[in-house]
Amino acid sequence: MNRRENLKLLFTGSIGAGLLMTGCEPEQTTLAHEPVLASGGTPGNRTEEEKIRDAELLAEKFFTEAERKKLDTLGDIICPADSESPAASELKVTDFIDFMMVDQPGNQTRMRGGLMWLDFEADEKFGKLFNDLSQDQVMQIVDLVAWPDKATPEYEGAVKWFNLVRNMVCSGYFSTQAGWKYIDYRGNTPNVWDGVPQEVLDKHGLSNPEKYKELYLKPEDRANVVQWDDEGNIIG
Repeated sequence: MNRRENLKLLFTGSIGAGLLMTGCEPEQTTLAHEPVLASGGTPGNRTEEEKIRDAELLAEKFFTEAERKKLDTLGDIICPADSESPAASELKVTDFIDFMMVDQPGNQTRMRGGLMWLDFEADEKFGKLFNDLSQDQVMQIVDLVAWPDKATPEYEGAVKWFNLVRNMVCSGYFSTQAGWKYIDYRGNTPNVWDGVPQEVLDKHGLSNPEKYKELYLKPEDRANVVQWDDEGNIIG
């Protein structure tokens, strides 16, 4: 089973799992995504005070361009593109993490410290900055910290930092429409109503009136409102 399949199983079991990892509310996770940034507003019938606060947070940026590039690289390793969905960088997951850094400043020091560590490790191993490494060299560093059970003691702190990054990437990715689609999350979707089940009707010696057969709710008619007469009969 590959990394993406593991993620899919994790989030199918609990859509809120990634949100719990970062301690943010479900509505907060959508704020830094492209549709919001493009429209200049926030969804969810928010109060004027909330809208003002959101605008202030969205106007403030935490990461440098070099740091954003590092996070894009790591995000695409954690949630890569495949035949079913785009990569994390395409969904602008780094924008989400940047928003979370501003919204939760307690994470700023360790996040920036970990991003600095990437350059230190890259220089120690390859004499380059992290952003200048080849994909194979990047993976050599990621493999040191991506598997907690296999990591050596000297990388304990880096492992904890990478867990933070992974949790935020997953939280951001699976709070987008593409992320929901990937795990087939449908939310509160109403079922199709085809009348009282036949076994229930048989049990009580009843039947669905034939004249109502074409009026039962179907997917294409969800927006239609049934009309009733004064005696409680459906008229259209």
